[in-house]
Amino acid sequence: MKLISIIIPTYNRLWSLPEAIDSCRSSNGMTEIIVVDDGSTDGTWEWLQTQSDIIKIKQNNQGKCWAANKGFETATGKYIKFLDSDDKIDLIATEEQLQLAEAQQADLVVSGYQVFEDNQILRAQKWIYCDDFIAQQLGECDSSHYSSYLFRKDFIADIPHRPDFAYRDDRLFVIEAALKNPVVAVHDGYALLHRKHENERLQFPDGLKQSVQNFQHLEIYKRAFRVLKAENKLTKRRIVAGCNILWPLAHWIAKTHLKEAIEVYNWIKEINPDFVIPEKGAIGLLYSKVGFGTTEKILTIRRKLKFGLWN
Repeated sequence: MKLISIIIPTYNRLWSLPEAIDSCRSSNGMTEIIVVDDGSTDGTWEWLQTQSDIIKIKQNNQGKCWAANKGFETATGKYIKFLDSDDKIDLIATEEQLQLAEAQQADLVVSGYQVFEDNQILRAQKWIYCDDFIAQQLGECDSSHYSSYLFRKDFIADIPHRPDFAYRDDRLFVIEAALKNPVVAVHDGYALLHRKHENERLQFPDGLKQSVQNFQHLEIYKRAFRVLKAENKLTKRRIVAGCNILWPLAHWIAKTHLKEAIEVYNWIKEINPDFVIPEKGAIGLLYSKVGFGTTEKILTIRRKLKFGLWN
């Protein structure tokens, strides 16, 4: 049995997958690398056959969530790390996370991350210390990237990646973990190297997919708030944290679905009567004078005039 199983779902990323795998290879036999090819057509599966030290799984193209779940079913490690196939891990930091997990009997170990492009570090974000892990995950402050987390396998055994939330499954996964009140250990470093690139990312869709993503994001918060309310844990602090995300989300939804965006705004005001629209300047004044719905209509007209988006 390996100590850490690293699960890498991949689809048509042979351009980055070898680097991702190389970053996970441990000379001390600590890691088990599981790559789930989600029906790639770029030669990924054929290349994987040349790699004798990894566990290879192939499935028809069903999406990242199905691939991550398939990898989890196969994993034998005591701890789990999920890695996107265009990113890399810092193996030394991961080993340090393991030591913290064992020493503190932690359910998960969090860490910071670095953003890189062409082997150059562009930005480094250390973990921000916060005394309310749930509030942090809901939006109080930066909560890192879930690929920088190390999860104890039996703690997340009942938290699958959910295909019906495919565009926001990482966020839902961590919020569900937070709602279980985990013992959290903090690694003071950077366990993930997150690649900046111009290729397609699941997290940045457009068109109809963008609308689906917005809907999924909203539903995550409705679910989380329902759970917290039922357990009498929906504190004002957590509501305010969630509104940090819900407000810009309402604005994004308004670009295509004004009626639904107004409903989100009204919900924000219902759960947090003290909410103040954070926009400043002329736009902030517009919101305060004519209201959310009318302001969003004006902003939509302005965008269409500026970018020529009239049908």
